Amino acid sequence: MQITDVPFQIINWADIRPTEHPGETGVAYWRTQHFGQIRVRMVEYSPGYLADHWCQKGHVLLCLDGELDTELQDGRTFRLTPGVSYQVADDAEPHRSSTRTGARLFIVD
Repeated sequence: MQITDVPFQIINWADIRPTEHPGETGVAYWRTQHFGQIRVRMVEYSPGYLADHWCQKGHVLLCLDGELDTELQDGRTFRLTPGVSYQVADDAEPHRSSTRTGARLFIVD
């Protein structure tokens, strides 16, 4: 990733209006900012959330609160807890998220 033409700035995520994204079950709330082709999000998943699709987008993801289960389409699963991150390239390994307890994430893609 190369970041160009993005001046220094501070974001107070509490000032960003969330958008609602229903899952197969539960809901995700995204607070999103765009910087050129880079999307940066603070995402909160409700307890019981299960994504309604297999994602093929690349991400750098950091779990801030709660627990997030990430399932790869090949059947492997990984649990993220606060301070644990993952990264995956575009079109590399389809994945989907779920959480029993709820989770808050910081995502760059």
